[in-house]
Amino acid sequence: MVGLKPSDVPPPLGVKVLSAGTAACIADLVTFPLDTAKVRLQIQGEKAAAEAAKDIRYRGVFGTISTMVRTEGPRSLYNGLVAGLQRQMAFASIRIGLYDNVKNFYTGGKTDRPGVGIRILAGCTTGAMAVSVAQPTDVVKVRFQAQMNLSGVQRRYSGTLQAYKQIFRLEGMRGLWKGTLPNITRNALVNCTELVTYDLIKEAILKHNILSDNLPCHFVSAFGAGFCTTVIASPVDVVKTRYMNSPPGQYKSAVNCAWTMMTKEGPTAFYKGFVPSFLRLGSWNVVMFVTFEQLKRAMMISKQRMEATA
Repeated sequence: MVGLKPSDVPPPLGVKVLSAGTAACIADLVTFPLDTAKVRLQIQGEKAAAEAAKDIRYRGVFGTISTMVRTEGPRSLYNGLVAGLQRQMAFASIRIGLYDNVKNFYTGGKTDRPGVGIRILAGCTTGAMAVSVAQPTDVVKVRFQAQMNLSGVQRRYSGTLQAYKQIFRLEGMRGLWKGTLPNITRNALVNCTELVTYDLIKEAILKHNILSDNLPCHFVSAFGAGFCTTVIASPVDVVKTRYMNSPPGQYKSAVNCAWTMMTKEGPTAFYKGFVPSFLRLGSWNVVMFVTFEQLKRAMMISKQRMEATA
């Protein structure tokens, strides 16, 4: 068997929550440059972004990363990392860590294999709960990733705490929770597609004895979940990024942002940054789910050893 052996005892809620948050932070550390490139490609075409970039044009995910390193230095790829890790610790802990428990709550604990509808409902629930808690961290992360470290271009924010304070001072509480509606929509889609697809693919692999419950099984399930999630969630993700990054007054609402994109840039604007989105979500899912499964098992082994020696 590749990896740690599954525990005979289901992991408690605390183990799942801590494993999910830690695994998501590790995945963010690995894939953050891809996420930053995705954000830059998504906001390309906005007036403010175009004025700041001047002659800089991003072409493709690796071209964007290369351009950023050349014009802004390698540190620019990790703009907003602190807020990103804060977001994952709050966000993933809830949406992933609570998923199994919410799923069991909706079934009343009567079945180990609930239907797709129950899984979707559980994914929507934990996704919405996570956004309501972690939205300010997402706003700060996106704005840091969008700002350019160019000479002659004034930076909106100099640090994570300063960003939280400035957004609150200039835009109030609404500024920190800006884009909550599109983010809830996006994360309902992401959570449902990501967790439910991972669940179903893994279940099918184990049911048909294609692979055992180990690393290759988790890898294949996570990769499939990442691709399906990117296809479904990409349009909402672009709108969310544009709206959260926009200065006050540019868009009246998330719907107005989507309509402006459609009328000025056409339907292809909703799939800007698709390749980096897939590269990021695919690799993020692989790292996160593989790490999540192994961390759960490692924590259960440690817990059982501590109980045995107590």
